[in-house]
Amino acid sequence: MGEVYDVAVIGAGPGGYTAALRAAQLGLRVVCIDAWTRNGLPSPGGTCLNVGCIPSKALLESSAFYQRLRREGSDHGIQLQDSALSFDTGVMQSRKERIVGQLTRGVQALFKKQQVTFIHGRAAFQARDDGGFTLQVLDPSGALSTVKSRQVLLATGSEPRALAAAPWVESRIVDSAGALALSQVPARLGIIGAGVIGVELGSVWSRLGSRVTLLEAQPTWLPNADREVAETAWRELSRQTDLTLELGISLHRAQPTADGVRLQYVHEGQDKQLDVGVLVVAVGRVPCTAGLELERVGLACDERGGIPVDENCRTAVAGIWAIGDVVRGPMLAHKAEEEGVAVAERMAGQQPLVDFGHIPWVIYTEPEIAWVGLGEEAARQAGYALRIGRFPFAANARARARGAARGLVKVIACASTDRILGVHIVGPEASELIAEAVAALAFKASSEDMARIPHAHPSLAEAFREACLGVDGRTLNV
Repeated sequence: MGEVYDVAVIGAGPGGYTAALRAAQLGLRVVCIDAWTRNGLPSPGGTCLNVGCIPSKALLESSAFYQRLRREGSDHGIQLQDSALSFDTGVMQSRKERIVGQLTRGVQALFKKQQVTFIHGRAAFQARDDGGFTLQVLDPSGALSTVKSRQVLLATGSEPRALAAAPWVESRIVDSAGALALSQVPARLGIIGAGVIGVELGSVWSRLGSRVTLLEAQPTWLPNADREVAETAWRELSRQTDLTLELGISLHRAQPTADGVRLQYVHEGQDKQLDVGVLVVAVGRVPCTAGLELERVGLACDERGGIPVDENCRTAVAGIWAIGDVVRGPMLAHKAEEEGVAVAERMAGQQPLVDFGHIPWVIYTEPEIAWVGLGEEAARQAGYALRIGRFPFAANARARARGAARGLVKVIACASTDRILGVHIVGPEASELIAEAVAALAFKASSEDMARIPHAHPSLAEAFREACLGVDGRTLNV
């Protein structure tokens, strides 16, 4: 049968490949098995690199670049000949594909550097014995091989949730991957689901000229976010792009027509109809466990289709671990990475911790939205007396110079201890600024601690310091 590995990682998404690399660093013999194929070649990186985080950010960047030139170029003294500005969707898509290819090849290079064996194929459990686990691997050509490993880490990720009322129809009713591959800008775009994925996809195509309608079943937008920040974010988003949001809808059906899709739904007690060129279904994701043959080793999925684990990502079967989207917790790439590193270290005898309370959330719209820790409502429900500091980007010099003086930083602190409980940002580079807030929560910093730390001037990060000063009522620049 050949070499017996210390650990076999099934899935090479952010959680899986990171776990494989860390385990190899710790001296374990590692094999990583992944089935993603792109242009006929292996493409490790999972949903994130292939059809998720990375391609969406590439298109968000291209569309934002176009929108800024179109709307703000003259403010910077940039004159376009005859006021003409155009874009080529094909070139945007080619740039996206190039970036994805560079990064997926980069994962393979990292495997080689750390001496991780990579096998391209689809893995399933075959047997379990005292020596560990035997996996059967089906490669793209249909050939079967076996892998023996003492431990197995399941990092198989998730896939888009289907909607019975809107079954997939090629190029008409698509999932998030299909929305990232559109070759033309639809005049009207409908999106079922106004969460992170739906809003980011809507932003891409609305910036390029599509009229986008987001239909959301929830009665509130971003129900897990701080209410003040969510309302501020939507107000700013709707000013910048042609996005329409309808909350609390109930979809009856989506029917393909000669030139698009017709949606029939109920909103505020009224029957409504909407005709769009393309419909994107973005109603969440479900764990990928099909084909793993879990029952052969005594594992079963939970009611949501995921794999039950304890706080250390151990399954009910000794020697089998699971991380990322296939287990409980937020379906975020960086959460999977943290769990992957932690599991690799636990396999090597270490005792790391992963605190879900320190996992940041980011929506890469313009302005960006990011938060970590408790929102105001959640903090009050938890019994905290609060002091809150706010600082608007309108009063931040760097944001003004960038022409991005929209949004605010909100810092929520415990009234008795001054410990920071949550930080919520709507504004430029919120995805970068939130890192300082994560560090503050991780080290149990007070608002006074962060207010006393020098920040470069002018910088966007000064807005966080000013919001921390605001907790004590002594903001300087507003």
